[in-house]
Amino acid sequence: MILWNLFIAFAKVGLLGYGGGLAIVRLIYDSVQPFIDMTPEEFANIVAIAQITPGPVSLNTATYVGYESAGLAGAFVASFGVILPTFILVNIVVRMVQKFRNSTVVNGAIE
Repeated sequence: MILWNLFIAFAKVGLLGYGGGLAIVRLIYDSVQPFIDMTPEEFANIVAIAQITPGPVSLNTATYVGYESAGLAGAFVASFGVILPTFILVNIVVRMVQKFRNSTVVNGAIE
């Protein structure tokens, strides 16, 4: 059950988080609270570590929280949850661009 909850929590972060990791720090913090009881100072340390490691802040934070909550499976599920919404949205946009590639409006927007 915790794996499903991790997935849903971080899928919401991935779907609703707009503007990058630092813009959605509060959303990530609120999503983390049901899984790990941490102080704002501890969360600030996690964000600082996430900033210096390669990759997006939201993905690094999801991986850390997932690992601390449910081990390796939790890290995978939380990371997958934060990535999946973006993957789906990009696929939809690419398919639409391919479908309407002969449209002058689409070509004008792309070029």
